[in-house]
Amino acid sequence: MSVTGGGTKNVPRSDIADTVIARLTVTYAAAADPERAVAMRAYMKDVAPFLGLTTPARRTLSRAVLEGVPRPGEADCTAIALRCWQLPEREYHYFAVDYLRRHVGRCSSGFLPVARHLVSTVPWWDTVDALASHVVGGLVAADPKLKTEMDAWIVDDDLWIARTALLHQLRYKERTDGRRLFAYCLEQSGHPDFFIRKAIGWCLREYAKTDPDAVRAFVAREQGRFAPLSVREALKNIGA
Repeated sequence: MSVTGGGTKNVPRSDIADTVIARLTVTYAAAADPERAVAMRAYMKDVAPFLGLTTPARRTLSRAVLEGVPRPGEADCTAIALRCWQLPEREYHYFAVDYLRRHVGRCSSGFLPVARHLVSTVPWWDTVDALASHVVGGLVAADPKLKTEMDAWIVDDDLWIARTALLHQLRYKERTDGRRLFAYCLEQSGHPDFFIRKAIGWCLREYAKTDPDAVRAFVAREQGRFAPLSVREALKNIGA
């Protein structure tokens, strides 16, 4: 599978993807609500057009789409995700993210370039955060050699790639590599963008649920390097 910044190449042939995409486009389009779609697009800062499906309704429709569909292999996951991303409406991207969350365990470390393409294409927090914590995080947990890829992502010029590196351990709890997490936060401590500053605080706050003393000591030692937003988020539930 080859994925480039300019688009996708060699989308795998997949009978499962053919079935899913055919059902999905018909089912979602039939339930579209144009009036709600306008409001949803505005709320998401015009990142993409919407069909106007609420999350509960969309997930109900998704279950119908997937009824009787066999379990996918990695090529099927790749084909479904990339083909959904080629569709303009955001709900198709959400479907792909939900699908990958469910089946990431069926993907190898070779799926990481696909995940990177999804993160960096039509990027916004609504897809990036779930891809980071559930998909990229799952891949790295299954293959620790991918940690070196995260070391490269954290210094990437694309803020969404860097945010993904910050958030990929979000669900690790006791398995969190605290040394790497703290190093990533320091690496991006001077970043001017809200989404990086918020991610720093968020990942520290989440790790504080496992090791509050370590987070408290880290923030106390390095507080001067972080934006107030990052510090407030990090200490929100544990105090100074």
